[in-house]
Amino acid sequence: MVSTRLDPQYRTAALTTLGDGEVDVLVVGGGVVGAGAALDAASRGLSVTLVEARDWAAGTSSRSSKLIHGGLRYLEQRDFGLVREALRERSLLLTKLAPHLVRPVPFLYPLRHRGWERAYVGAGVLLYDTLGGARAVPRHRHFSRRQALQLAPALRPDALTGAVGYFDAQVDDARHTMMLARTAARHGATVLTRTEVTALRYDGPRVVGAQVRDLTSGHDYEVRARRVVGAAGVWTGDLHRLAGVPGPFEVRTSKGVHLLVPRDRIELSTGLIMRTERSVLFVIPWHRHWIVGTTDTPWAGQLAEPTVTQSDVDYLLDHVNAVLRTPLTEADIDGAYAGLRPLLAGDTDETTQLSREHAVAEPAPGLFVVAGGKYTTYRVMAADVVGAAVAGLGRAVPPSLTDRLPLVGAVGYEELWRDRRRFARETGLPVPTVARLLRRYGSAITDLVELVRADPTLGEPIPGAEGYLRVEAVYAVTHEGALDLTDVLARRLRAAVETGDGGHAAAEPVSELIAPVLGWDAQTRRTEVARYQEAANSSVSPLPA
Repeated sequence: MVSTRLDPQYRTAALTTLGDGEVDVLVVGGGVVGAGAALDAASRGLSVTLVEARDWAAGTSSRSSKLIHGGLRYLEQRDFGLVREALRERSLLLTKLAPHLVRPVPFLYPLRHRGWERAYVGAGVLLYDTLGGARAVPRHRHFSRRQALQLAPALRPDALTGAVGYFDAQVDDARHTMMLARTAARHGATVLTRTEVTALRYDGPRVVGAQVRDLTSGHDYEVRARRVVGAAGVWTGDLHRLAGVPGPFEVRTSKGVHLLVPRDRIELSTGLIMRTERSVLFVIPWHRHWIVGTTDTPWAGQLAEPTVTQSDVDYLLDHVNAVLRTPLTEADIDGAYAGLRPLLAGDTDETTQLSREHAVAEPAPGLFVVAGGKYTTYRVMAADVVGAAVAGLGRAVPPSLTDRLPLVGAVGYEELWRDRRRFARETGLPVPTVARLLRRYGSAITDLVELVRADPTLGEPIPGAEGYLRVEAVYAVTHEGALDLTDVLARRLRAAVETGDGGHAAAEPVSELIAPVLGWDAQTRRTEVARYQEAANSSVSPLPA
């Protein structure tokens, strides 16, 4: 079933055929690596089913620092191979795979010591450029203190002696993961959310499929598969337990917390990166906000909804305030979110010292798992686990081609971006609105324009989330697989963390927009609004990003 429109009709049709026949590959996990694996396998000509218990990117893949980067700090760990690999992937995403979703962002590294620090940091950033950092973005530059303060007036003059500037890139991680799933569907994969693997099926010692439960109806399906690929991230241990086999590696969980602060509270024309005693601290431009993060601490609590604690907030505020002229307070925080990183266990208890390398293993015949890694290298991880899984299929399978496979919205984006003013005149939308939509939807912006032409009221802002148009909420359920208010407000739009009330005020108008598409009656709509608003009221940080 080939489709890029993940609407309720697509889901119904996919469930109808879920247990029919045998697929080549069943992928478990709808984060960035699972979605990437489904695309990798489908684009090699294999039959693929992808199942995710919640929503695309509902776990780790929607709660990152939103960075596509090589990882400057990994150079200190002499992890040159990982940095080179990540910088290559960054270049591919910027120039070919997802230029509509990934864009360069400048960073300033303030220097606190004279002499040796400039030489040390400069050598590191030069190596970063040499390994591939300057392939798709400008090279690094050195700045005096006066020049740095012109770029970053928010910094205290006594907090730096100068600075080094360099570029990395950023992405809306949840949208990117969802676009991967849509692209996999376009290549014939069956992709389903709210479908949980409750058991793995064996034929003798070999895993030959899984029992999958549709969480919306409670119906169980038997999915037969020649290979099962687990891309469960921090839930990898749960998959091993489900398989009844010891894990070939241990995945440790590290919590990263980020704060969202309005742009006008920090006067910067560039992002910031600073060292802390634990790792690094970023101040990253993000639409109308700055993202201030991150922490890096071991986490042993429940995995679905890691919490933001007072100590997390204090840590981030203390460190960023150490360099700001005007300190931030808790009153300046519009939102916060916590995400978990799956790290391969090492000889240390310090998660900051664990490598971001990934591993692929076959814990049981027919079951292949991938874990570790970092968001930037998702494509390599996906290609590696699919390559291992198909090695013994008994027929020739082409090598991975996802390094040259643009995601939905990428083809035609550059032309539309260059002609965005003309496009704005033709559609009647303001140029800034067209620019924002192009950077969220790419060439798929034409889908939204058609919806607005059919109903001009959809071109109006959403009450309570005025940074988004009503059409974006509708499109989330007609094309992007959203099934409830949290899917829409937390991951398709991001109003859950970008508004001070966690999207509370937007829940009612958004429910009115999506109810006809999702088949909600009046009572269901009221129930869904109440459920969302209760979560927004009770959460530490309105809702996870």
